[in-house]
Amino acid sequence: MGRNPRYSDFDDDRIKKIIYLTGAILAIGVLIFTIAYMLYGNNSDSEIDTQDFAYLNTITNTTNQSTQNTLNTDAEQASTPIGKSVYEMQNNTVSENVVNNTTNTTTVAENKENTKTSSTTNVKEEPEEESVETTLIEQVNPDPTFIKPCEGNIIREFAKDKFVYSDTLKEWVSHYGIDIQADSTSVVKSSEAGTVKSIKNDPRYGLTVVISHANGFSTVYSNLATAEFVVEGEEVEEGQTIGTVGNTATFEILDESHLHFEMLKDGEYVDPEIYCR
Repeated sequence: MGRNPRYSDFDDDRIKKIIYLTGAILAIGVLIFTIAYMLYGNNSDSEIDTQDFAYLNTITNTTNQSTQNTLNTDAEQASTPIGKSVYEMQNNTVSENVVNNTTNTTTVAENKENTKTSSTTNVKEEPEEESVETTLIEQVNPDPTFIKPCEGNIIREFAKDKFVYSDTLKEWVSHYGIDIQADSTSVVKSSEAGTVKSIKNDPRYGLTVVISHANGFSTVYSNLATAEFVVEGEEVEEGQTIGTVGNTATFEILDESHLHFEMLKDGEYVDPEIYCR
């Protein structure tokens, strides 16, 4: 058979070129796909590795933080010198010494206060015992009862803490007794049983008799005309005559006739009206 006259060498060359070009295009396409696949795979792996690394880093940090917090908490609770500097240990020792000294000082102060309180309590208890003892003595030896030494109205009252006007002195003065109005030569009697302590002529209140009684009492009878019925040291009974009313008191000479009568308890002036029945 002979060659088809429709084909020529030019056609053969053209077909070959088309085949070569197609192969080249396919090869380039495969190459491009391969490169693209490799690049995409590397990027994906990098992203996954980055995410995994970040996740692992977060977990690690969280674990470390928890561990550190636990260690700190344990250290605070244990309060041991482990991990502390020498300076910190010295400060802690000084602080503890200060606290101990303060506690000791407070304890000493409390002991002193307790001792003081105990002493005060003991001191306060003693008067109570004395009070009980005094009460018992008073029950065994009650205060004596007194009578008015003479009949008559009281014309000047007891005035220890206030002043009364004196017609004789023309001024306001204290008055340590009571004045009982009575005519001259009226009988003056002992207000209670006792012992004649003194008979004297007082420059202010004239002829005066002093009688001592039980429980620290004494009575004073002044402005007397006479006291010849008793002598010093004599034991007298209640109601016994000791003298008569006169006008010998220079401090009360302008007053009407009266007996100046005083009463003392343990050396202190008291109101005779309180004790006279």
